[in-house]
Amino acid sequence: MTALHAPLAPAPRPAMRRILSHGLYETRNVLRNGEQLLVSLILPLLVLFGAHRLELITSAATPSIDVITPGVLALAVMASAFTGQGIATGFERQYGVLAYLATTPLGATGLILGKAIAVQAVVAVQVLVIGTAGLVLGWNPDPVGLVWLGVVVVLGATAFTALGLLLAGTVRAEATLALTNVVWVLLGAAGGSVFPLDHDGAGALLLLLPSAALGEGLRTAALEGSFPVLEALILSGWAALAVLAARRWFNWR
Repeated sequence: MTALHAPLAPAPRPAMRRILSHGLYETRNVLRNGEQLLVSLILPLLVLFGAHRLELITSAATPSIDVITPGVLALAVMASAFTGQGIATGFERQYGVLAYLATTPLGATGLILGKAIAVQAVVAVQVLVIGTAGLVLGWNPDPVGLVWLGVVVVLGATAFTALGLLLAGTVRAEATLALTNVVWVLLGAAGGSVFPLDHDGAGALLLLLPSAALGEGLRTAALEGSFPVLEALILSGWAALAVLAARRWFNWR
């Protein structure tokens, strides 16, 4: 008789509410993490001010700040989506948190979508802060191009989130920590994100890198006010490849 009248377990909330709640939880964790903020926001701001102050990019036709600001936005997107998310997920996997959360009503798909929402939210904060700093320094983007810039930011964040999760799910957390930081520095310095590419010779090949596609796409949108079709296709291709690879090799434990 007792069993018949036992209270029923509460039903889980709708899937979308679970995903949004987890995304908000992940966002709060990132914004409270001093080390994450250092990499994702403070360092890009230092690059913006330093490159502008030292006039590392000079052009007779275009003010340097108009070239630098989109590049620094690309650097910031890579920091949050690739480095930050990769490291966090890698250690969650090593400590067993990832496998545990995947067994909750949130599920594996909800967990990944929640992380993706958190990345996009943090990237929105980065765009607001770095964009405002660029405007203060004299950045003058094309008004229509800002719409396309937003689209490219979303594509870039998606591609680099997928790449970061792929790395976090296939190697040890310590290796993820080292690799994501090293790759971020290399792609920022020589991968076509911060500094424009020479589109002849090796520069044309570098455009196939996701970092170059992101940086060049943001510059095209902000400077010319047009949608960078080629760069968007490259970023979409990297995102698709990373997702397919993660579905095949991602290990939750």
